[in-house]
Amino acid sequence: MSRAPLVLKVALLAGLGAFLVAPDAFAPLFRPFAPGDSPPIYAQTPLLRLAVNHIVLVAAATLAAGLLAVGFAIAATRPAGRDLLPFARAVANLGQTFPPVAVLALAVPVVGFGTVPTLIALVLYGLLPIFETALTGLGGLDPALLEAARGMGLTGRQRLVQVELPLALPMILSGIRVSAVIGLATATLGSTVAASTLGEVIVSGLLTGNTAYVLQGGLTVAAMAILVDAGFLALQRKATRRAGFRS
Repeated sequence: MSRAPLVLKVALLAGLGAFLVAPDAFAPLFRPFAPGDSPPIYAQTPLLRLAVNHIVLVAAATLAAGLLAVGFAIAATRPAGRDLLPFARAVANLGQTFPPVAVLALAVPVVGFGTVPTLIALVLYGLLPIFETALTGLGGLDPALLEAARGMGLTGRQRLVQVELPLALPMILSGIRVSAVIGLATATLGSTVAASTLGEVIVSGLLTGNTAYVLQGGLTVAAMAILVDAGFLALQRKATRRAGFRS
């Protein structure tokens, strides 16, 4: 990684942290976008709390989606699990078939308002990219490597843990990266069902005509998405080097 992009990402992280900790210091920047005497900085709920809630919700959903998707991919690439592939793919495609808003509308009558319906929508929406990359990573391994592992006397579980998953990890991480970035944007919709996310700031700005609020919520989510994407790219490069591939 060249020094210039790294410096920009560190500056972005520092700027985001400063804004979330002391948003009032940035009031002059947002004042031109606040109508009349409206406050330029959203203060109904601390922005830092909303950002933490937002990232924790997305992290939980990405973890759950990752466990489910990788589990499905592992099962579908075992000799005994070939028949599971159509079912696993149908489940992974489910979230892409129904828009997040539709999932929220269906989940609210069952589980109520708040974080849970948003979590369900994010998990369903995040399954497909992780499942497809995990399937590609595990299904595209060199058969000679797997045969060599068998020749060393490794059991099926040992081959999976010591050989297959480490080699497929770069592909799996690429899917998790896509899922996490999508989840950061999609989680803003959770505020429509009373989940505590940065969508609260955006919705408030739309309802009151305060563009400053919309910018605060949107720019914060965008900055977090850039940083999360960069973090997963770094992990992916490290996993690629450890797997013995050229980064």
